[in-house]
Formats: sequence, C-alpha cells, structure tokens
Amino acid sequence: MDGLSGAASVIAVIDISAKVASLCLQYSVEVKHAKSDIERLHRKVNDTKIILEKLQQLLDKQGKTQLPTTNTLLDPLQRCSRELKKLEATLQAKLEPSGHHKAMQRIGLRALKWPLTSKEVEKTVQNLEKYGHTFSLSLQVDQVALAVRVGRKIDRLLLPTAIGASFDSHMEEYNSTCLPNTRTELLCHIQGWANERTGKAIFWLNGAAGTGKSTIARTIAQIFADKQELGASFFFKRGEGERRNATRFFTTIASQLALRVPELELGISKAIEADPAISEKCLKDQFDQLIFRPLKDVAHLPNLVLLIVIDALDECERDDDMRMILQLLSQTRGLKPVSLRILVTSRPELHIRLGFRRMPDGTYEGLVLHEISKTTIEHDIRVYLEHELTKTREERSLPLDWPGEECIHRLVHMAVPLFIFAATVCRFVGEHSGNPRRRLQDILEYETENVNKLSMTYLPILKSLFTTQEKKERTKLSGEFQEIVGSIVALENPLSINALARLLGKDKEDITSRLDSLHSVLDIPSRDDGSIRLLHLSFRDFLVDGSNKDEPFWVDESTRHKNLAIRCLELMEGLQQNMCSLQPGTSRDEIDEGNITSHLSPELQYACRYWVDHLEQSRQDITDGDATHLFLQKHFLHWLEVMSLMRESGRCVHLLNDLQALISSPRSIFSDFLRDAKRFILRFQPIVVDAPLQLYSSALTFAPDRSSVRQAFEKQGSQDIKLVSKREQDWDACRSTLEGHSGEVSAVAFSPDGKLAETGAHRSTLEGHSRVVSAVAFSPDGKLVQTNRGDIALPSPTMPSPLIPLPQPSRMFVEDQWISVDHQRLLWLPPEYRPACSAVNGQLVYLGHSSGRMSLLNLHVR
Repeated sequence: MDGLSGAASVIAVIDISAKVASLCLQYSVEVKHAKSDIERLHRKVNDTKIILEKLQQLLDKQGKTQLPTTNTLLDPLQRCSRELKKLEATLQAKLEPSGHHKAMQRIGLRALKWPLTSKEVEKTVQNLEKYGHTFSLSLQVDQVALAVRVGRKIDRLLLPTAIGASFDSHMEEYNSTCLPNTRTELLCHIQGWANERTGKAIFWLNGAAGTGKSTIARTIAQIFADKQELGASFFFKRGEGERRNATRFFTTIASQLALRVPELELGISKAIEADPAISEKCLKDQFDQLIFRPLKDVAHLPNLVLLIVIDALDECERDDDMRMILQLLSQTRGLKPVSLRILVTSRPELHIRLGFRRMPDGTYEGLVLHEISKTTIEHDIRVYLEHELTKTREERSLPLDWPGEECIHRLVHMAVPLFIFAATVCRFVGEHSGNPRRRLQDILEYETENVNKLSMTYLPILKSLFTTQEKKERTKLSGEFQEIVGSIVALENPLSINALARLLGKDKEDITSRLDSLHSVLDIPSRDDGSIRLLHLSFRDFLVDGSNKDEPFWVDESTRHKNLAIRCLELMEGLQQNMCSLQPGTSRDEIDEGNITSHLSPELQYACRYWVDHLEQSRQDITDGDATHLFLQKHFLHWLEVMSLMRESGRCVHLLNDLQALISSPRSIFSDFLRDAKRFILRFQPIVVDAPLQLYSSALTFAPDRSSVRQAFEKQGSQDIKLVSKREQDWDACRSTLEGHSGEVSAVAFSPDGKLAETGAHRSTLEGHSRVVSAVAFSPDGKLVQTNRGDIALPSPTMPSPLIPLPQPSRMFVEDQWISVDHQRLLWLPPEYRPACSAVNGQLVYLGHSSGRMSLLNLHVR
C-alpha cells in the first residue's frame, strides 16, 4: 500500500472500531440479556482498535518505506473495515427510536433488544481475531526489523569518521562551486564518464596548485548528490585534524555509503561485530571488511552506479597511504551489483603518478587540468572575474565603467591557468577595509614583474602589510607576522582566535589586529570560537618557500615548530591526575563529552595531541635532562590520561617512537625511560582506552618493580591498594597479549609494515602452586587461606594483622576483569591476574590462577 492509502485505511478502521465499541457499550446498558455476547464483542473490537492505533503510531514515526511488512496490509484493512461497517449498521438500526421503544422507555421498561445471535457474535469475533492476528504479526515484524535497523545504524555510527571531510560539511560550506557557464565542457565530460556503466572505474583529475581542482570536485559532488547518485566524498586537507591523513578515510567512506545504500548496513555491521577494532586496523583490512565485501555481497539490489569523490589526495600526509588508497580503490573495477565510479583530484606528485601507473590497464582515465585549452580557461576565468568584480562595484558604489574591459583583459592574462589568482584578487580587491581601485592598480603593477604566478597572487597582499619605511617598525611587524601568521600555517589543526591567543601567550586583540588585513588569504570567522583556516594550501607553500627568505613575510618552518613545541610543553605543565574529577572505575564511554571540554581547553587538547609533531618538525635533538625529558618524568601518566579522554591513546606508542628517534644517544637515561614508557602503554593498553584513571590504580599496582614509570609515579598510585604477593621485578619477553578471541587461535601473521601487534595487554610472573587452583577460601580466623591443594599460610612479612570475618556479606566482589565494591568498578585485573577462583575476607582478596600461581591483594575500602 502507498503511504496515503495505507495511513488512511488504518485511521478509517480505527474510527469505525471506536464507533462499534461505543454502540456495544450502549447495548450493555440498555439490554438485559446477552450480556456475555455484548462484552465479548466489545472486548474484541477494542483489541483490534488498540493494535491499529499502535500500527498508526509506527506509520506516523517511520513512514511506509521503512515498514515493508505493514505495506502489505491494504487488503485485510479494507475487508476488516467492511465487516465493521456492516456490524455498525446492524447495531445502529436497532437503536432508532421507534414509537413503541419510546413508550416503553417512558414507563421505565427496557425496550432494546440485542440484534445478534450467539452464533453471529462467535463468527464476528473469530473474523476479528484473524484480522487482529494479521495486524499484530505485521506490527511485530516491522518493529523487530526497525529495531535491528536502528541497532545496525548504532553500530555504523560507532565507526569514527573524519570531521568536516564530506563535501557538504560545515567546514566546506562557504567554499565555492563552479559558476554557471564555466567549466561546462569539463563537467559534462566527467558526468559522462560517471554515468557510463561500462566505463573505467577511476577518473584522475590532476593539475598544479591553484588550477581549481577542489572547486570542480565540489561541483561534481553537488550535481550527483542532487540526483541521489553520490555515494560518498572525502576532501583531504593538510593541517585539518583527521582530514590530513588516511586514518579515518575508509571508515568515513563506509559510513556515508551505508547512509546512501541502507542494504550495506548489514555487511558493515557484521564487520564491526566480527572485529570491534576494525577502525584501528591497517587500510587494507578496513577497505576489505567495511567497503569491498559489503558491496560485493549485497543482494536484492538492482544495478546501481554511485560516485565517490576524493579531493586533494596529495594533501594526505603519508606517501605510502596515498599509494595504498589508489591500489585498494583499483580493486573496485567491475564490482557488481553496486558499481562505483571514483573521481580523484590531486597535484601530479611523483608518488601519486606511480600509484596510477601501477594500476591494471583500463582501470582509470586521466586528465591534466592545466593542459586544457587555453581559450577555455581564459573564458572561464573572465566569467569569474566579471561576476565577482561586478559584485564589488555594486557593493562599493563604484562607477559603472569600473573595472573596465582593458583591466579585465590584463587580469585574465595574469591569471591563466590559475583560478586561485582570480579568486584571491577578487577577495583582496573586495575587502571593505581597503580602496578597491587602489588595490586593483597595485595588483596590475605586477604584470610586468619577472615573478611566477603565485608571487603575483600573494605579493600585492603581503607587501601592503609592510608599507612603513621605518626599518625598526618593519622589523617589529615582521616579528608579529612570524609569530601569528607563521604559527597559523604551521599548526597541525586549526584553532580559534581565543585558543590561538592562549597557546601563543598573546592578547586576543593583538592577533585580531594582525589578521584584519588577511581576509583574502585566510578564512577568519566572525566569532572568536571559530577556527582560522587557510583558504588555499598554496598560500602556505608561498610563505615557507626558501626563495622568499629575504622577505619580511618568509616563515622559517623549523623555528615556528620549535616555538610551538615549547609553548605546548609550557601549557601541559598544568596537567595533573584526574583532570575531569572521575571515579577510579569510570568507563570512557560513560564520560559526558561536555565534562571533558569543560576541563580540557581547546589549546590544552591541541598541545597534548601535537607537541611531539612540532618537536619532530623542529629538527631539534633531545637529550637527558632537557625540557622534554623533565616533562615526561613529571607528567607522563597525566598526558596519557588526557590522551585517553580524547580517544587518542592509540597514537601514544608511535609518538614515543618518534621521540626516541630524536635522541642523539641511544643509551641515554631518557631513551631508557621512553622504552619503559612504551612497555607500560603496551601492557596496559586495554585499560588506558577503557578507564583512564586505572592508570593510577591498576597499572601502577601491577607494573614491575623496576619499571621507570612505576618508580617515577609510585606516590601517585592508589594508597588504598597493595599487591601483597610478589610482583614482577622487570618486564618479561612478552610485549603484549592480544585479547578478544573467544575460540581457538589457529593462525597468526604480521601486517606488511610490522606495526600490528602494538596494542593489547600483557604479562607478569607470580609464584604459588605448580598445578591448577580451582577453589580458594579463607579460614574462619583469617590466618590461613584454603585451596583445593592444601592450606597455605598468609605471607606474614607484608601481611597486615589477621582480620575478623565480617558478619554481613562482603561488599567486595571479583567480577570478570574487575574487583568491584558495591558493584562499582574499583580495580582492573590484567589478563594474567584474572582468577580461576577467588576469595574475599574483609579487605583481603586472594586470586587463584589456572597456572598454579596465587595473588594476594589488600584493598582498603572506604
């Protein structure tokens, strides 16, 4: 049934049911005989009405397309309606007030007769039961299907995605698309390729910086989104969080594909269920399990062609990732029943060219943007300049003959083939803070200069900042530019004006005033909490270009990164234990995001995420006793806690590896500390991810005696938890234990880069029985512990005074991986400490292990 007729039919049957039920009530009052028949019919009619009301509620909330079983109910609804209308007519006819009826009522005698025989009532009830069963079954099926679908969506939403990566995200909202009557031939060519079912799977649009690749990509994405034929989009952007690398590329694409093709949800959900950590696996596994297999296995779907748009692949920070993405995407060639068409834009970088060359013949079609007909590019740039400068003329009330045909002609000549030149010129000329005619004249003066296109684009803007003739003033302005603008181009992720001011230790007004003249090259939001962004990567390239070394605007990247690293370390001196005031066993998933943002400022979160990146790019060696060494000795656990709160703890081992590479002496004290810190993270990785405060409870309790981290932070551990039995002296040969298997492991392999196996949890050595311990109990006086292997005296040297058993049941329990108090998680147990059996006596907990080892803990419960 369609949505209108279906909803109308349900409402109609509800209405007629209500009328029949009301008539039954009238008869039950007026009629003396047939009471049981009347009540039975009333009850059955009312039951039918209740079921249909629930069905109506479901239809109102979900609509017909979400309820496939309910969509088949039009015929039984109509038959039920006819039967109820017939019943209504029969009952209503006997209620008509005849003369005899009125006379009988006047003398107080019952004159109304029930018009149905018991046999007729029985037949009607049976029919209504059949209809009710049909309606109820359909309702249940669709409710279950809907619940499953919601569950799948929840699973899908658990996939982490790169914020702002899609073409229609808020971050991309104000970036332009192609003007009407521009790029027409190219856009038609790309659309023709995408719509050709037997065409090549990939289209590579490449071109030099500033030739308009991203604008074309956004335009194509919008065209296909309007036709419901866009599968997904990912716009890489250097310096933009997870848009700068491939860590969230395939999870983002998979999430968007699932929204576009609901039939893919089941396959993606199965992949997540089979491997909850799939988003942290290598790119090949992510692609295979989240995209390729679900697309290949989807059934009951007509042939469908979907477009995926990938913009600025060259801005992905790792060359290996770019090549891997291309290699994996090439496998979609010939995929059925869902066919993918993949548009990739990039600069013609060597590693990307090599990636395409290695694809099988017939996999991709390539087009070089800056080699398109000069006449076509001139036309499109002219249309753009005329459109934008006309807006400026109208907004600023300039003469009708401004800027004039000759001026437009000269600008077109200067711009070709760079659309970024035209866009930047129009923004610079149109800024309300300047004189449009003077600014346009300044730009045209560069026409005869022997400079490249990017210099013509940005020199007029930058030169205008240093117009003072005073050398001292120019030096001061240059220093401010370096510190503020240089920091913006060196940031690993954009920050707001407020956060940038606090990170740099400057007044917000100083930053605002310095940026006022740079709106043509920077996206500067009107709100102080909005992020400052580069409008185009070529501006950064120009500022750091070594050929501009003598210019006051030249940015020395290594110096900027060094200063940012120093500022990050200074900010992180404010780190401390339990930053968000949590309970020891609080799960990360239970923590409200607002609690985190209220305790961890944007600039502090930035510092914790990226201080190592800045240190690495500063090209500075680190040594024993320097600021980095002292920071980690004092704040390593605090930093690890914050990284867990930000769900970034998975990066920590890699960051420590990067730090170790900067140490000139591999046998230094600092190098030893970093090695120990990595072992510490690897062993306790599961709890670092799940419950950050267990770093101070569990991790410090079970870390080996000789661990540098344990020795540095022992006083910050919980004073209420003591491991009475013998602790490991040092780390053993096992780096980590991978958890999560529920069955036999029959095969093990390393990833090609050898980096998987860098997560998981861990090992220790305890002494005790030589055979399995399957039962543990305390003696009544608390002095002995009884096991199935005999009596064992409690270890007296470190043992507190014997305890009198509590008269009431203990508040403490060993539950799976945790020791809990009043069912509140207190202490996480690493895998080798999880018991086969346990006993609790007051504050003492004995753990018996299948290896024959025994562990004794003393926990002071407040």
